[in-house]
Amino acid sequence: MDAKEMKTALVTGAGMGIGLACAEAFARAGYITILADINEPKEQAARLMAEGHQAVAYRIDVSDTQAVKEMIDWIVSNYGHLDAAHNNAGIQTPQRPMAEITDDEFDRTVAVDLKGVWNCMRYEILQMLKQGQGAIVNTSSAGGVVGFPGQAAYIACKHAVLGLTKTAAIDYAGRGIRINAVCPGVIQTAMVDELILRNPALEQMFTKDIPAGRLGKPEEIADAVLWLCSPQASYMNGQGLIVDGGITVK
Repeated sequence: MDAKEMKTALVTGAGMGIGLACAEAFARAGYITILADINEPKEQAARLMAEGHQAVAYRIDVSDTQAVKEMIDWIVSNYGHLDAAHNNAGIQTPQRPMAEITDDEFDRTVAVDLKGVWNCMRYEILQMLKQGQGAIVNTSSAGGVVGFPGQAAYIACKHAVLGLTKTAAIDYAGRGIRINAVCPGVIQTAMVDELILRNPALEQMFTKDIPAGRLGKPEEIADAVLWLCSPQASYMNGQGLIVDGGITVK
Protein backbone atom coordinates (compact mmCIF):
# COMPACT_ATOMS: atom_id res chain seq x y z
CA MET A 1 0.00 0.00 0.00
CA ASP A 2 1.27 3.48 -0.87
CA ALA A 3 2.15 5.50 2.25
CA LYS A 4 -0.34 8.22 1.35
CA GLU A 5 -3.14 5.63 1.33
CA MET A 6 -2.39 4.57 4.92
CA LYS A 7 -3.88 6.32 7.94
CA THR A 8 -1.47 8.60 9.78
CA ALA A 9 -1.32 9.25 13.52
CA LEU A 10 0.68 11.76 15.56
CA VAL A 11 1.52 11.15 19.23
CA THR A 12 3.31 13.82 21.25
CA GLY A 13 5.24 12.93 24.37
CA ALA A 14 5.84 9.58 22.68
CA GLY A 15 9.26 8.88 24.16
CA MET A 16 8.02 6.97 27.20
CA GLY A 17 5.05 6.04 29.36
CA ILE A 18 1.54 6.65 28.09
CA GLY A 19 2.71 8.38 24.91
CA LEU A 20 4.96 5.49 23.91
CA ALA A 21 2.25 2.93 24.65
CA CYS A 22 -0.20 4.92 22.51
CA ALA A 23 2.28 5.25 19.65
CA GLU A 24 2.87 1.50 19.77
CA ALA A 25 -0.88 0.87 19.70
CA PHE A 26 -1.40 3.11 16.65
CA ALA A 27 1.52 1.54 14.79
CA ARG A 28 0.35 -1.99 15.53
CA ALA A 29 -3.14 -1.03 14.37
CA GLY A 30 -1.73 -0.16 10.95
CA TYR A 31 -1.22 3.60 11.19
CA ILE A 32 1.89 5.39 9.99
CA THR A 33 2.82 6.75 13.40
CA ILE A 34 4.85 9.87 14.11
CA LEU A 35 6.46 9.61 17.55
CA ALA A 36 7.09 13.21 18.62
CA ASP A 37 8.98 14.18 21.75
CA ILE A 38 11.36 16.86 22.98
CA ASN A 39 13.97 14.08 23.11
CA GLU A 40 13.70 12.59 19.62
CA PRO A 41 12.54 8.98 20.17
CA LYS A 42 14.69 7.36 17.49
CA GLU A 43 15.18 4.06 19.30
CA GLN A 44 11.47 3.71 20.05
CA ALA A 45 10.55 4.30 16.40
CA ALA A 46 13.29 1.93 15.26
CA ARG A 47 11.89 -0.87 17.45
CA LEU A 48 8.48 -0.48 15.83
CA MET A 49 10.05 -0.45 12.38
CA ALA A 50 11.92 -3.64 13.25
CA GLU A 51 8.56 -5.23 14.06
CA GLY A 52 7.38 -4.35 10.56
CA HIS A 53 5.34 -1.28 11.41
CA GLN A 54 5.49 2.24 9.93
CA ALA A 55 6.93 4.66 12.48
CA VAL A 56 9.09 7.76 12.44
CA ALA A 57 10.67 9.86 15.21
CA TYR A 58 10.30 13.64 15.31
CA ARG A 59 11.86 16.08 17.77
CA ILE A 60 9.46 18.77 18.98
CA ASP A 61 8.99 21.22 21.83
CA VAL A 62 5.20 21.58 21.80
CA SER A 63 5.39 24.94 23.58
CA ASP A 64 7.03 26.37 20.43
CA THR A 65 4.14 27.47 18.20
CA GLN A 66 6.16 27.79 14.99
CA ALA A 67 7.81 24.42 15.54
CA VAL A 68 4.41 22.76 15.91
CA LYS A 69 3.18 24.36 12.68
CA GLU A 70 6.28 23.11 10.89
CA MET A 71 5.72 19.61 12.29
CA ILE A 72 2.16 19.41 10.94
CA ASP A 73 3.33 20.80 7.58
CA TRP A 74 6.08 18.15 7.51
CA ILE A 75 3.61 15.35 8.22
CA VAL A 76 1.28 16.49 5.47
CA SER A 77 4.07 17.03 2.94
CA ASN A 78 5.35 13.50 3.58
CA TYR A 79 2.14 11.55 4.12
CA GLY A 80 -0.61 13.70 2.62
CA HIS A 81 -2.94 13.81 5.61
CA LEU A 82 -3.28 13.49 9.39
CA ASP A 83 -6.06 11.18 10.51
CA ALA A 84 -5.52 10.94 14.26
CA ALA A 85 -3.61 12.94 16.85
CA HIS A 86 -2.94 12.27 20.50
CA ASN A 87 -1.73 15.41 22.27
CA ASN A 88 -0.05 13.82 25.24
CA ALA A 89 3.17 15.75 25.96
CA GLY A 90 3.26 17.06 29.50
CA ILE A 91 5.37 17.80 32.56
CA GLN A 92 4.72 18.07 36.28
CA THR A 93 5.64 20.76 38.75
CA PRO A 94 7.58 19.80 41.87
CA GLN A 95 5.22 18.58 44.56
CA ARG A 96 4.62 21.35 47.05
CA PRO A 97 1.77 23.69 48.09
CA MET A 98 0.53 26.21 45.55
CA ALA A 99 2.05 29.33 47.12
CA GLU A 100 5.49 27.73 47.04
CA ILE A 101 5.46 27.05 43.28
CA THR A 102 7.69 29.58 41.55
CA ASP A 103 6.66 31.76 38.62
CA ASP A 104 9.12 29.94 36.37
CA GLU A 105 7.72 26.54 37.36
CA PHE A 106 4.15 27.71 36.78
CA ASP A 107 4.96 29.33 33.43
CA ARG A 108 6.82 26.25 32.15
CA THR A 109 3.99 23.93 33.19
CA VAL A 110 1.41 26.08 31.43
CA ALA A 111 3.65 26.38 28.35
CA VAL A 112 3.87 22.61 27.90
CA ASP A 113 0.71 21.19 29.47
CA LEU A 114 -1.78 23.78 28.20
CA LYS A 115 -0.23 25.91 25.47
CA GLY A 116 1.38 22.80 24.00
CA VAL A 117 -2.05 21.19 23.62
CA TRP A 118 -3.43 24.47 22.23
CA ASN A 119 -0.62 24.71 19.66
CA CYS A 120 -1.03 21.14 18.48
CA MET A 121 -4.82 21.30 18.30
CA ARG A 122 -4.75 24.51 16.29
CA TYR A 123 -2.64 23.13 13.46
CA GLU A 124 -4.14 19.64 13.60
CA ILE A 125 -7.61 21.16 13.25
CA LEU A 126 -6.59 23.41 10.37
CA GLN A 127 -5.29 20.36 8.50
CA MET A 128 -8.30 18.20 9.37
CA LEU A 129 -10.63 20.92 8.12
CA LYS A 130 -8.94 20.68 4.73
CA GLN A 131 -9.43 16.90 4.78
CA GLY A 132 -12.98 17.04 6.08
CA GLN A 133 -12.26 14.52 8.84
CA GLY A 134 -10.02 13.60 11.75
CA ALA A 135 -9.94 12.58 15.40
CA ILE A 136 -8.03 14.26 18.22
CA VAL A 137 -7.49 12.99 21.77
CA ASN A 138 -5.92 15.21 24.41
CA THR A 139 -4.38 13.85 27.59
CA SER A 140 -6.00 15.44 30.61
CA SER A 141 -5.94 13.51 33.89
CA ALA A 142 -8.13 12.21 36.65
CA GLY A 143 -6.64 15.37 38.16
CA GLY A 144 -8.56 17.25 35.48
CA VAL A 145 -11.80 16.49 37.33
CA VAL A 146 -10.62 16.47 40.97
CA GLY A 147 -7.91 18.19 42.98
CA PHE A 148 -4.61 16.65 44.10
CA PRO A 149 -2.34 18.06 46.83
CA GLY A 150 0.92 19.72 45.86
CA GLN A 151 0.27 19.86 42.10
CA ALA A 152 -1.65 23.12 41.65
CA ALA A 153 -0.11 24.22 38.32
CA TYR A 154 -0.36 20.75 36.77
CA ILE A 155 -3.94 20.22 37.95
CA ALA A 156 -4.99 23.68 36.75
CA CYS A 157 -3.66 22.86 33.28
CA LYS A 158 -5.39 19.48 33.19
CA HIS A 159 -8.72 21.09 34.10
CA ALA A 160 -8.12 23.64 31.33
CA VAL A 161 -7.38 20.88 28.79
CA LEU A 162 -10.85 19.46 29.44
CA GLY A 163 -12.44 22.86 28.89
CA LEU A 164 -10.48 23.34 25.69
CA THR A 165 -11.46 19.86 24.49
CA LYS A 166 -15.16 20.42 25.11
CA THR A 167 -15.27 23.84 23.47
CA ALA A 168 -13.27 22.82 20.38
CA ALA A 169 -15.45 19.73 20.02
CA ILE A 170 -18.51 21.97 19.79
CA ASP A 171 -16.77 24.29 17.33
CA TYR A 172 -15.90 21.52 14.87
CA ALA A 173 -18.43 18.72 15.47
CA GLY A 174 -20.31 19.63 12.30
CA ARG A 175 -17.16 19.60 10.17
CA GLY A 176 -16.05 16.00 10.50
CA ILE A 177 -13.64 16.40 13.42
CA ARG A 178 -14.10 14.63 16.75
CA ILE A 179 -12.17 15.92 19.77
CA ASN A 180 -12.09 14.04 23.05
CA ALA A 181 -9.80 13.70 26.06
CA VAL A 182 -8.56 10.78 28.09
CA CYS A 183 -8.21 11.24 31.85
CA PRO A 184 -5.73 8.69 33.23
CA GLY A 185 -5.63 7.91 36.90
CA VAL A 186 -2.41 6.87 38.60
CA ILE A 187 -0.49 5.05 35.86
CA GLN A 188 2.82 3.25 36.31
CA THR A 189 5.04 5.67 34.38
CA ALA A 190 8.33 7.46 34.92
CA MET A 191 6.38 10.56 35.98
CA VAL A 192 4.58 8.66 38.74
CA ASP A 193 7.80 6.87 39.72
CA GLU A 194 9.39 10.30 40.20
CA LEU A 195 6.52 11.42 42.44
CA ILE A 196 6.85 8.27 44.55
CA LEU A 197 10.62 8.70 44.77
CA ARG A 198 10.11 12.17 46.24
CA ASN A 199 7.43 10.90 48.62
CA PRO A 200 7.51 7.10 49.12
CA ALA A 201 4.30 7.21 51.17
CA LEU A 202 2.40 8.08 47.99
CA GLU A 203 2.59 4.53 46.61
CA GLN A 204 0.70 3.07 49.55
CA MET A 205 -1.73 5.99 49.47
CA PHE A 206 -2.38 5.46 45.76
CA THR A 207 -3.05 1.73 46.00
CA LYS A 208 -5.14 2.16 49.17
CA ASP A 209 -7.37 4.76 47.52
CA ILE A 210 -7.79 3.05 44.13
CA PRO A 211 -10.77 0.65 44.20
CA ALA A 212 -9.00 -1.57 41.64
CA GLY A 213 -6.19 -1.99 44.19
CA ARG A 214 -3.34 -1.27 41.77
CA LEU A 215 -1.79 1.34 39.54
CA GLY A 216 -2.87 1.43 35.91
CA LYS A 217 -0.76 0.34 32.96
CA PRO A 218 0.15 2.66 30.05
CA GLU A 219 -1.31 0.07 27.66
CA GLU A 220 -4.72 0.47 29.32
CA ILE A 221 -4.70 4.16 28.41
CA ALA A 222 -3.49 3.34 24.89
CA ASP A 223 -6.51 1.06 24.38
CA ALA A 224 -8.82 3.94 25.32
CA VAL A 225 -7.05 6.44 23.03
CA LEU A 226 -7.07 4.07 20.08
CA TRP A 227 -10.78 3.42 20.59
CA LEU A 228 -11.58 7.15 20.80
CA CYS A 229 -9.89 7.63 17.41
CA SER A 230 -11.66 4.66 15.82
CA PRO A 231 -14.97 4.42 13.93
CA GLN A 232 -16.34 2.50 16.92
CA ALA A 233 -16.33 5.81 18.83
CA SER A 234 -17.99 7.79 16.02
CA TYR A 235 -20.60 9.31 18.36
CA MET A 236 -18.12 10.24 21.10
CA ASN A 237 -17.29 13.94 21.05
CA GLY A 238 -16.21 16.46 23.64
CA GLN A 239 -15.84 13.84 26.36
CA GLY A 240 -13.23 13.34 29.04
CA LEU A 241 -12.97 9.55 29.29
CA ILE A 242 -11.80 8.70 32.82
CA VAL A 243 -9.59 5.60 33.04
CA ASP A 244 -8.57 5.48 36.69
CA GLY A 245 -9.45 2.17 38.35
CA GLY A 246 -12.38 3.93 40.06
CA ILE A 247 -10.45 6.43 42.17
CA THR A 248 -12.59 9.45 41.19
CA VAL A 249 -15.91 7.74 41.99
CA LYS A 250 -15.13 7.37 45.71
